[in-house]
Amino acid sequence: MHATFYLLLATSLARFLLRHPGGARVPWIIALSAVLAVLYALPFLTAAALRERPATPFASGTRPTPRRLAWLALVVAVWLVLVVLAPSFGWCAVPLFYTGLRTLPPRAALALVAVLTGCVIASQVRLAGRYDPDLILGPPAVSAIATAVFAYMQRQAARQRELIDDLIRTRRELAATERREGTLAERQRLSMEIHDTLAQGLSSQQMLLQAADRVWDTDPVKARTHVRTAESITEHGLTEARRFVHDLAPADLADGGGLAQALRALAERESDAGLTVRFHVEGAPVPLPDRVSSALLRIAQGALANVREHADATTAALTLTLLDDQVVLDVADDGCGFVPPTDSRTPAGVRGHGLPAIRARAVQLGGTLTIESAPGEGAVLSVSIPLEPQR
Repeated sequence: MHATFYLLLATSLARFLLRHPGGARVPWIIALSAVLAVLYALPFLTAAALRERPATPFASGTRPTPRRLAWLALVVAVWLVLVVLAPSFGWCAVPLFYTGLRTLPPRAALALVAVLTGCVIASQVRLAGRYDPDLILGPPAVSAIATAVFAYMQRQAARQRELIDDLIRTRRELAATERREGTLAERQRLSMEIHDTLAQGLSSQQMLLQAADRVWDTDPVKARTHVRTAESITEHGLTEARRFVHDLAPADLADGGGLAQALRALAERESDAGLTVRFHVEGAPVPLPDRVSSALLRIAQGALANVREHADATTAALTLTLLDDQVVLDVADDGCGFVPPTDSRTPAGVRGHGLPAIRARAVQLGGTLTIESAPGEGAVLSVSIPLEPQR
């Protein structure tokens, strides 16, 4: 529309110069045309000099600035003088319709459009020198079309702004939800890590130190053995704490020996005079994802901790079964057994988070947890994790 204004202004000036060469009004027309061209470009030149954005269209609930109103008044006034001196400049009003609609509130803008339309009609009748219905009906039709197009564009722009605002608000809400979910997931991860490493290690240390205290006077050698075992567990727990703080693999997996070697080391470490833990692996060795190996090792640690603390068992067995499409870990014991929960929730009054943590780890990897047990008949815990097909 700005380009159209300057094109109409140049065309009107050229038409006047061709029709009235050497006339007395020519210097005034040229000067006023130059002034109008500079005035029309003034807001953009000022914005460019100040590195600001040009003025935006009028928005509901706001008022145009006095500087903007003064600028519009000057542009219209200079144009009116030009139309009085040279009616051929009348059609420059069409771009001014949009300028007024962009600058003024709706009612004031419509009043300005009506005034400009009247001036165009008068200039065209004067230029033709006769009455013509086309000259009376043409300018109002053009102004009506221009106003309707502008109103439609404004509605579309308003809808687009609403959609953009809704999109931005939705993205912010989604980001906040994702942050909350990430925080909860990290808290759950840390709680499971602490339960399966530090908490279980501290529990084992407590039991060993209590046992050492009971036989300290009667059997010093056995008491020292308990203390040395507790010291070993403390060292291992310290290594685990340092590694999971940095979100690294479990210490038993850090040497690169794989899950089978880590489970074998776990079985040896958990075996003592009161509990014998055996390890057995079935199937051909297959490379396992780090997440799967870490989760199964944590599950085995948590399950053996539950056996030691609650089952009153003398023997436990870890069995790792490697298949083409899944890996299965079984933890069995000959302890007192229990009634397995019917859902994933911890029954009221039951202490500990072992089984919910094991189930959560399995579910995170798309696996399942199965528990077979009965009072007095021991227990078998089985975790199955699906694997991607090997190619």
